[in-house]
Amino acid sequence: MAVPITSIKKQQFTDEQLKEQKLENLKQLLSDHEDAVQQVFTIMAELNDIGALEAATKLLEAKEDVAHIALGQLTRKPVTNIINNLMGVAGALTELNPETTTKLIEGLNAGVDEANKALETDEKVSAFKLVKMLNDPDVNRALNFGVHFLKGLGKGLKD
Repeated sequence: MAVPITSIKKQQFTDEQLKEQKLENLKQLLSDHEDAVQQVFTIMAELNDIGALEAATKLLEAKEDVAHIALGQLTRKPVTNIINNLMGVAGALTELNPETTTKLIEGLNAGVDEANKALETDEKVSAFKLVKMLNDPDVNRALNFGVHFLKGLGKGLKD
């Protein structure tokens, strides 16, 4: 009858064997991905030719100085104002209805087109013509929008 196994001895590799195994794994990986490796070396050569690798190396060497300068620039009042304004605008944009915004932009584009056509004619607008234009449904709609926009803006400014 066989003797039962009471202990398992794990095979211990030497440092030299581990290095040899890693080298074989690397050779296999390079062989399996030869095209990708070739492209990486081509990209690296191009970056080296234009001096980008040297610039990146110098940037990394001076990382503390660069970080100090970048933080100094970011904490300047004009930059913080821009960041705060962008955050405010982003917050306001999230409140707007996308369909309404699209309609408003389309209206603005149509208005700019009409204004450009009017500039080409060089036609004068008299007081009588201005009063007559109030009967035009498009002018009346825009005027109504503008008046109510100003009313809402005034309410918003009061708060």
